[in-house]
Amino acid sequence: MRLIFRWLLRIATGLILLVLAGVALVYFLASQSLPDYDREVSVTGLSSPVEIVRDNANVPHIFGETDADVYFGLGYAHAQDRMWQMTLMRRTVQGRLSEVFGERTVKIDRLLRRLDLYRAAQRSVAVQDEETMVALRAYAAGVNARLNQINEESLGRGAPEMFLFPTPMAPWQPADSIAMIKLMALQLSGHLEEEVLRARTSLMLSDPDRLLDILPDVPGSGIAALPEYSALFPDLPRYAAGERPAADPISPIPERGLAGASNAWAADPSRSASGGTLLANDPHLGFSAPSTWYLARLELTSGGVIGGTIPGIPAVLTGRSDYLGWGVTSSYVDDQDLYIEQLNPNNPEEYLTPDGYKPFESRPSIIQIKNAAPITLTLRWTENGPVLPGSLYNLGTITPPGHVVSLAWTALSPNDTTMSAAIALMSAKTVTQAIEAGERYLTPAQNLTLADRETVAMQTIGAIPRRDARHQSQGRMPSQGWRPENRWQGRMPYDTNPSFLSPEGGLLGNTNNKTVDRPFPNHVSHSWGDTQRVNRWERLMQSRQVHTRDSFIEAQLDPVSFTARSLLPLIGADLWFTGEAAPEGTPERQRQIALSLLADWNGEMNEHLPEPLIYAAWLRALQKRLIEDELGPLADEFKHVDPLFIERVYRDVDGASVWCDVSQSAPVESCTDMARLALDDALVWIAENHGSALESLRWGDAHQATHDHPILGEVPVLRYFVNIRQSTSGGDNTLQRGRTSGEDPAPFQNVHGAGFRGVYDFADPDSSVFVISTGQSGHFLSRHYDDQAQLWRRGEYIPMSLDADLARAASVGITTLTPKP
Repeated sequence: MRLIFRWLLRIATGLILLVLAGVALVYFLASQSLPDYDREVSVTGLSSPVEIVRDNANVPHIFGETDADVYFGLGYAHAQDRMWQMTLMRRTVQGRLSEVFGERTVKIDRLLRRLDLYRAAQRSVAVQDEETMVALRAYAAGVNARLNQINEESLGRGAPEMFLFPTPMAPWQPADSIAMIKLMALQLSGHLEEEVLRARTSLMLSDPDRLLDILPDVPGSGIAALPEYSALFPDLPRYAAGERPAADPISPIPERGLAGASNAWAADPSRSASGGTLLANDPHLGFSAPSTWYLARLELTSGGVIGGTIPGIPAVLTGRSDYLGWGVTSSYVDDQDLYIEQLNPNNPEEYLTPDGYKPFESRPSIIQIKNAAPITLTLRWTENGPVLPGSLYNLGTITPPGHVVSLAWTALSPNDTTMSAAIALMSAKTVTQAIEAGERYLTPAQNLTLADRETVAMQTIGAIPRRDARHQSQGRMPSQGWRPENRWQGRMPYDTNPSFLSPEGGLLGNTNNKTVDRPFPNHVSHSWGDTQRVNRWERLMQSRQVHTRDSFIEAQLDPVSFTARSLLPLIGADLWFTGEAAPEGTPERQRQIALSLLADWNGEMNEHLPEPLIYAAWLRALQKRLIEDELGPLADEFKHVDPLFIERVYRDVDGASVWCDVSQSAPVESCTDMARLALDDALVWIAENHGSALESLRWGDAHQATHDHPILGEVPVLRYFVNIRQSTSGGDNTLQRGRTSGEDPAPFQNVHGAGFRGVYDFADPDSSVFVISTGQSGHFLSRHYDDQAQLWRRGEYIPMSLDADLARAASVGITTLTPKP
């Protein structure tokens, strides 16, 4: 027995030592790619030495004698910290993920190949101006210098992920940077999906007037009556099941409701306590680890600029110089249209045009797949744009037999000068110069909020398609591609883009809300990203005569829900303080406790409170009850509560209260009945998932921000090291926006929000502040992988100074790049 015990002890000890040795080996290999920020490196491609000073938050301050050298330094810094992220993004836009990840990513590659964004980026290189080409070439040389250093010095392949997914990284090229912008356009686009959903919903509803309830127009005039989709294509079934693939964190295709969003506002000197202009910006994107954003300062010959960059792009996209600040918000320009193309019944390789049948433009494309046979696609284009298969975006559910779907989209342009606009913006000194630079901007369309020393402005930048007033669907649903009145007729003149310069009240801003009310075809969009946050923003801005940097920060972090304050009195009007006393533990008692809590609540979506969870679960259950009998399985596509829909129903706008009656049941249900039943549904769901002690609930437990690694985030054990999870305040409709997933089993997880926050004060520019949601490094063993995450969660910021001495005083290292002899 003693002998057996001794051998078991030896085996156990050996296994422990083996595991420890394995962990040590993994750590050693992974740590080899940790950058050394305090060294001198000789590189090829520089004209003079470059200094990269890393301040105490690891923000690189890049100094060089020429702009080309500075862009070289930015490329080198991006590659030091975000090599894997850049590799992944480039493979995504090229449609080459399956070479690394196998069959998991074939559907993503199929879409990107058909959109052909990378080829459009390659063609767009030729239309950039000389200043931009200098930046692109120098930036690419900087990235490649880091690649060469990794190979020559055996620096752990550049990133730990490269050991798990070994694949050679090709040298960076100027087209790769342009492709990154086109990839961002895809991530920020949502009109295509809206068109499909509107068409499917139109087919499902027996009363077409109800379409404006469930997919409501933003209040304001300018939208004429539209035909039913079935009138355009009468051969379609009322409902066809669509394919809903599981969401993949690698995918650049946003779920409905998770495309671009942002906040930005500015005050001129008359509304600023300090006498200088103020600007705040927090762009919203899907959360990930590392963040999409990367902070950097570039000391260009035109002056220093500092702010948020995206790895792969040699420009500060939101930030400031000593003279000018700029921020971006999604403008929701309607820059996508779907066309139903009629095939020639005698030759399926031809499609109908206004001039008769024409052959598709086509070419083959081979997708190489790891551990599987390659796939050959036939890419096809019509005069309207690329042909998309019915398996994508549920297009098959709205495509009649004998037809295919094509897409018109501004991002498909092979003459895209967006990069030139971004480079020119960094050297602008005034609001006027910045607006002029924006004329070259194509996609993704944005609202550019600007502040120089004296003036504030907001300009919509990006191409707005010119449409015919006779367009059948006004671009709101797929239309017949062979009719000339449905086709785009070029681009609207830039001077017709919405523009707001020196507002009389001294304040302007955008929360993705409707900016102008123009009738079709001079409209900007039919779909807008916000109808709620803007109301809270207006109240906060007008509650003060003058603002400060701190009041702008307070507004950025405001967790109060205008939606909760406006809807709860409507849906609970006949429920507050009613009913007889109920015994403890009964559903009636739980309902009374919930209503009592909500009655005393001010609408603050605070992570430590129970009321936000009760409210959010109630509204989610209510919308589900209202729509599932009318829409059936299509109701699953409406993952987020639409406040305008709930308001229309409970105010009975144009007879919308009919949604409260369950059409398939004999009794006539009232809206009060539905509110009560939905509250009971919500309380059952809460009890099953968070416990029945309502007073002890925490919104933050359900509303965790999910900064997950897109590849390693689902790997057992490893996910605890690479994912960053945080309890957060805010919600779908608060200025501190934390968009929920809408997906069971965790529908209130915070998956989309402000990955970057910045506030700029031009009375004292160096008092400006910014922060990102994770950290500068993409290496999970680096202390800078998540060092800003808790600052971000707590609503804190780091200095955004152009003072070189300040950066050096607390630097974590200075990298000096010198030209090789």
